[in-house]
Amino acid sequence: MYLKRLPCDNIPYWDFDDPAIPSAPRDASAAAVVASGLLELATLVKEPAVKLRYRNAALAMLDELSSPRYVKPWMNRAMLQHSTGNKPQGKDIDVPIIYADYYYMEAMIRAGRFAKKVK
Repeated sequence: MYLKRLPCDNIPYWDFDDPAIPSAPRDASAAAVVASGLLELATLVKEPAVKLRYRNAALAMLDELSSPRYVKPWMNRAMLQHSTGNKPQGKDIDVPIIYADYYYMEAMIRAGRFAKKVK
């Protein structure tokens, strides 16, 4: 369901049902967490088509997260921009969040490991 509801750039809105879409905030942290998880799942599933779907979806997320739109380490101490922590309470909206960087790096490492396992 998550993959089917992603916008074209593969970075989710903070809530898939926000009536403000396409002006709703994005959540780079969610994309980083999901990319890492999909790469892990791709190493565990047996069906080649599912493995490839998970891998390709994760790599598409990482490609967008790695673009200048999201990676701006010169702006502050964080790498990834545009995460949303708690919009209903008006906290951490369109900001860098430390766990976004963690999962982004974890996914990048897994992507490298995955490439080596496939060969």
